[in-house]
Amino acid sequence: MSTQPQITVVGLGTGDESQLTLGAWRKLQAAGAGTGALYLRTKDHPMVSMLDHHGLRYETFDAVYEAHNAFEAVYEQIAAELIVRALQSPATEILYAVPGHPMVAERTVQLLRERCPREGIVLALMGGESFLDQAFLRLGFDPIEGFQLLDATALSVRNLNPAMHTLIGQVYDTYTASDVKLTLMELYPDEYPVVVGHALGVAGEERVREVPLYELDRVEGYGNLSLIWVPRTEQDQVRSRTFARLQEIVEILRSPEGCPWDREQTHASLRKNLIEEAYEVLETFEEDDPDHMCEELGDLLLQIMLHSQIEAEDGGFTVWDVIGGLNDKLIRRHPHVFGEVRAEDADEALSNWQQIKAEEKRSKGIDPDALPLLSGIPRELPGLMKAYKLQKKAASVGFDWSTLEEVLPVVESELAEVKEAIERFGKAEQQEELGDLLFAVVNLARFLKVDPEEAMAAANRKFFDRFGYIEAQLRLKGKQFDQTDLQEMESLWQEAKKVLKIDKD
Repeated sequence: MSTQPQITVVGLGTGDESQLTLGAWRKLQAAGAGTGALYLRTKDHPMVSMLDHHGLRYETFDAVYEAHNAFEAVYEQIAAELIVRALQSPATEILYAVPGHPMVAERTVQLLRERCPREGIVLALMGGESFLDQAFLRLGFDPIEGFQLLDATALSVRNLNPAMHTLIGQVYDTYTASDVKLTLMELYPDEYPVVVGHALGVAGEERVREVPLYELDRVEGYGNLSLIWVPRTEQDQVRSRTFARLQEIVEILRSPEGCPWDREQTHASLRKNLIEEAYEVLETFEEDDPDHMCEELGDLLLQIMLHSQIEAEDGGFTVWDVIGGLNDKLIRRHPHVFGEVRAEDADEALSNWQQIKAEEKRSKGIDPDALPLLSGIPRELPGLMKAYKLQKKAASVGFDWSTLEEVLPVVESELAEVKEAIERFGKAEQQEELGDLLFAVVNLARFLKVDPEEAMAAANRKFFDRFGYIEAQLRLKGKQFDQTDLQEMESLWQEAKKVLKIDKD
């Protein structure tokens, strides 16, 4: 009968020999005495001196660390070598000893759990005292209050939750501690108190030190047995930088104990606010003022939060549904990023997007080919923008002028019809003809490859600046508008055109 190969992983604990289980010690003794094969992930652990004291034989994988620049490659090679050795010597139990507990922050064990069943290898695990046990004991916090364990080598601000106690392991050196500091500073104040623990529970080696966050990488002694504790907090200064706090504030504002104005709002009453906030964001694009842009983007986000909260109260959806739907859509419509489809340029990426949108409609029972060509353009778009999009869609099937020279007479013809309406007809006809003229001007802008909204925005800014010049010059003369006349204002207008053009140049 053939013997099935076996790998047994044993935890060496935190480094205090009195905390090593009797079963684990007997396994180590047996393997180290020659009845098995004993491998250590690293010799850099306090328990190894005990193995040496008793003359136990072992091999370590420390050389693998020196052969790679990334930890993941180290762990991959260790797991692969253990599997090879188990398959080569099926009659010999492979004992693999790791620091702490095998199932806490031990990537090699996770790789073995994935691969051993496929290779027909029996994998057994023997627990050891985890550094978490000593952290709870020495640092004095109760994990039931909310606790998360994070890896320093893969730390992201997206993982941070200030409402929970946070332990950060794998802080191997000062460089890693510096990276941790910079990530934490994205959420926590520079002065926020954090605790560094070295060799917790190891007699004569344990060191615990509280420092302000900005000094985190100035602490000495980082190594394999180091960790960082970020205590939980309810401070608004910290929580205000989280999305969860934003959702909570909006929920409070809409609650019976909240703001009377916010409670009264509906989708309809907030419609104007949403449009105005969007345009205020657009204004900041020309200002070169990141602080103002940041503020206005926040105001726009508030509108989204309010509409989502109204729906949450009515049982429609929550803001988390909005986020989940958006995430799904972004991934689904970018197969060239998150899938196997290729897109070499922006045009190809847009083509993929449009094709996926059509497939989404078909999945809802809508035939995209049966929809009117001009459908899909929002009803509430600003007039110039909507005209531009309507014309562009119509032009895609050939309903368009061929050259710029054909467009100019149309604009002139529409202007003549406006003049005729002014002379002969009433307000309704004048409005209609004026609309036709504006529509023709948009067509002209399209042939000139000019965005009519941007052209109009530039003209508005130019008028604002020139009129502001008139007002400033009158003020310098000690005049108000009711103390001047059109002739003087026109003179200042022409002056403004020259002065502001020189300043712009």
